[in-house]
Amino acid sequence: MHSVAILAGGDARRFGGRDKSALVVEGRTILERQIAELSAVTGDLRVIRRDDDLVPGCGPLGGLHAALSAALGDAVFLVACDMPYVTAPLASYLLSLAGDVDVVVPRTERGYHPLCAVYRRACLPVVVRRLAERRLKLLELLNEVRLREVTADDLGRFGNCDRLLANVNTPAEYAGLEAFQGHKN
Repeated sequence: MHSVAILAGGDARRFGGRDKSALVVEGRTILERQIAELSAVTGDLRVIRRDDDLVPGCGPLGGLHAALSAALGDAVFLVACDMPYVTAPLASYLLSLAGDVDVVVPRTERGYHPLCAVYRRACLPVVVRRLAERRLKLLELLNEVRLREVTADDLGRFGNCDRLLANVNTPAEYAGLEAFQGHKN
């Protein structure tokens, strides 16, 4: 069994503290879109909020820790709550690649996308150690685990990478989503 965890506990400092999961894209909130789409992947879908963190105040690494600790499955597709176009086929594909590695992460010309990636329980000890050491950068975790990179070419079969991996960190990025609305690819 696989699990899905949507991280919805961030501060959204670049968005004025606004709850990004509640932003409306094509008539539904991003969180509603994600739940509708990703519930097709598993019956174990969790929304991880700040009060779910077992080690509070540790950002996405703390959210990953909470997700891995609560998940029923060995592999967890972790996604940020500000990514409206993530699809079930993309999540399923990334989960299918997790058999012999700890993390499966997309890598495009913009770099790694650790908040749209698969993490297996095998990386939990590294996460716990990094939390204890207050080394909280999720990207740095990737240097300490068995990693499988998924290229933009591989992701292309699921649609336009820029659309699939689009996220909303600022009001300008939210406004920029209009370019993707109504397009499937």
